[in-house]
Amino acid sequence: MDLTNNTVLISGGSAGIGFEIARLLTEKGNHVIITGRDQQRLSAAAAKLNNVTAIAVDVTKEDEIDQLVKQLGTDFPELNILINNAGAAHYYDLIAGGRSWEKADEEMNTNYIAIIRLTEKLLPALQRQKASAIVNVSSIAALAPNLKIATYSASKAALHSYTQSLRLALQDSTVKVFELMPPLVNTDFSASIGGKENGISPVEVAEDLLKAFDDETYEIHVGQTAAIFELTKVSPLAALNAMNAR
Repeated sequence: MDLTNNTVLISGGSAGIGFEIARLLTEKGNHVIITGRDQQRLSAAAAKLNNVTAIAVDVTKEDEIDQLVKQLGTDFPELNILINNAGAAHYYDLIAGGRSWEKADEEMNTNYIAIIRLTEKLLPALQRQKASAIVNVSSIAALAPNLKIATYSASKAALHSYTQSLRLALQDSTVKVFELMPPLVNTDFSASIGGKENGISPVEVAEDLLKAFDDETYEIHVGQTAAIFELTKVSPLAALNAMNAR
């Protein structure tokens, strides 16, 4: 897919992976719309980029998504790439009595339900374009869960399954469906689970996504995710143990 002169929506685009994707795409001459809940962070991110529009929106709130979709239809009818990057994660002991269902509720709503809702509401607009794409940012944990992010892993596994089904549903259309599967990344988002010490650069993740567009690689295994993916084909148990090695 040609990565110039597109109009791109990136949820969670004010920092981390989303920001780096936005930066690379604007450098290629695309117009990028970044969203997030914090207007101050969005404005700060937008000030560092060219050809960008920042819109404050909470992807878990349907009324705000409806307003966003309406605004996009009016101001950006040429929108042809949707990158679902916004996410939520909790790092905790699953059996310590920490009301895990509340954490799971937030993670499932942000990482799964909100993506389905936004995608479905924008799909008619994407299908009207000559070439378009949807990118869902999942995780290595979609393939093998990590004990300390158990409900986050479950939400990403659900997203992985949904993405595969969506790709099949759209296989005869102009809409291409990508899944970006990073390992641990050095971002503020992953700081509580060791991202600062052990994560790869978000720039590497963004670069791999752009390369996948060129290569038409629809499931993108970034860094060590590729090794885990290969291991799941040989021994799912070995992959699980590798993800939970102490």
